[in-house]
Amino acid sequence: MQIKTRATRPIDGQKPGTSGLRKTTEVFSQSDFLQNYVQSMFNVVEPAGKTYVIGGDGRYFNDVAIAKMLRMAAANGVKKVIVGRGGLLSTPAASHLIRKYETDGGFILSASHNPGGPKGDFGLKYNIPNGGPAPEAITNAIYEQTKTLTEYHIAQDDAPSITEEGRFALGDMEIEVIDPVADYAALMETLIDFDAIRDLISRGFTLRFDAMHAITGPYAVEILERRLGAPHGSVVNRRPSPDFGGGHPDPNPVWAKDLVDHLMDPDGPDFGAASDGDGDRNMIMGRGIYVTPSDSLAVIAANAHLAPGYAGGIAGIARSMPTSGAADRVAAKLGVEAHQTPTGWKFFGTLLDAGRATICGEESAGTGSNHVREKDGLWAVLMWLNIIAARKQSVQEIMDDHWAEYGRTYYSRHDYEAVDSDVANTLMDDLRDRLETLPGKSFAGLTVTHAQDFDYTDPVDGSRATAQGIILNFEGGARAVLRLSGTGTQGATIRLYLENHEDPAGNLAQDPQKALERVARAADQIAELEKRTGRDAPDVIT
Repeated sequence: MQIKTRATRPIDGQKPGTSGLRKTTEVFSQSDFLQNYVQSMFNVVEPAGKTYVIGGDGRYFNDVAIAKMLRMAAANGVKKVIVGRGGLLSTPAASHLIRKYETDGGFILSASHNPGGPKGDFGLKYNIPNGGPAPEAITNAIYEQTKTLTEYHIAQDDAPSITEEGRFALGDMEIEVIDPVADYAALMETLIDFDAIRDLISRGFTLRFDAMHAITGPYAVEILERRLGAPHGSVVNRRPSPDFGGGHPDPNPVWAKDLVDHLMDPDGPDFGAASDGDGDRNMIMGRGIYVTPSDSLAVIAANAHLAPGYAGGIAGIARSMPTSGAADRVAAKLGVEAHQTPTGWKFFGTLLDAGRATICGEESAGTGSNHVREKDGLWAVLMWLNIIAARKQSVQEIMDDHWAEYGRTYYSRHDYEAVDSDVANTLMDDLRDRLETLPGKSFAGLTVTHAQDFDYTDPVDGSRATAQGIILNFEGGARAVLRLSGTGTQGATIRLYLENHEDPAGNLAQDPQKALERVARAADQIAELEKRTGRDAPDVIT
């Protein structure tokens, strides 16, 4: 094998966000853009003699990028690469492979819930040997490499085809192409009561899973239809597509409207769910009811003992700061630790590794446990099916019982998308400068009790993360959070998170937007969201 060292120069805009580097496909496919970033990662992780997992969600450019990465891996002395057949691996499946085969890490190609295709988005991130996203110390080091890079190494030979399972060679590097689904499905059988779910389905329970033309389709077909016995066709939009069927692979009521329409029909299925581009997010519904991700996290945590993998109880619950406090109330009742971390699954890793958390979740449709070090959409779906089978209740009945015990935390997220970056940053900076002046003042009839810019110190390793989002607390327990999203590729997305808790004896049947109306108006008056963005309403409400 001949190795070519090619001269290059730094390319602007290669700073990783909360989950790796995400850019438009057009940017990622520009000359040397991918190669520069891959070489910068290799320079930091020192890959010679090591083994890695590589796979992605099948979006446009996935196959081209993997072929180039295999050639670069061989040129940089990698010993072995494990890759999913066709270059396909869901993000949680990739995390499991890293852990099961004790590799030195992995490279995941995805822009998660962002659109795909030639005009869509692409992404790449490095996961460390525990299976989780690289911490900021590593991503910062990668970014520093991108600013000084002068050359990259690539094999002149073509990479072998990865469309069939088997073992292949590229120079001295071994490439093992595996079934992308088998190991993950086997893991789920150790955690979830498949017998109980099979029995539930055999008695006429109906479900609809929308894979959104994304990576979870093959996983859901294998598990839900073949292993659990759901009728053929229960999994819809099952074939992964490079552009996700022209849709937006984000599992929420806006982008999964077809699923919502089916579940809101009085004659609809008993249960509905969706997953996103790379399979790490989820949406849960019952007939006539949508379950917010914050509530879903709380219910899973409260009922985890019903699944075989968690029969001994859980050690703790961790949630991202913008996620509602519903899970904290569960932790208090169970007598386990409750952790509030910055947004980004990487912040859960130390807690999981130290045994201080078992169940984790984010308001952005991410839920998971200590079985991998990524959020896991299909796992969350299976946990819900396990809970339904064990409790012998509908989703609505489960939620009613949960709220009757813990109260209901009304919750919603308002997204202002593709805002001019300077406008968004100035809005947040101006708000930070005013935080000390806000307590005691009233807005829309709500008095601010506390205002802070959230900083975090990891209780395990002491690492610090600052300026992670602004929290506004109001009298009566209402809360608003503002932060800039790190997952977009166009301008900036301002996210406003709203919550208002109602005790068990209160009104538990309100329309969420009505219950949150005053909180939303107060947050807008404080931050001047509509005035500064020029929007008279959020672009997306979930």
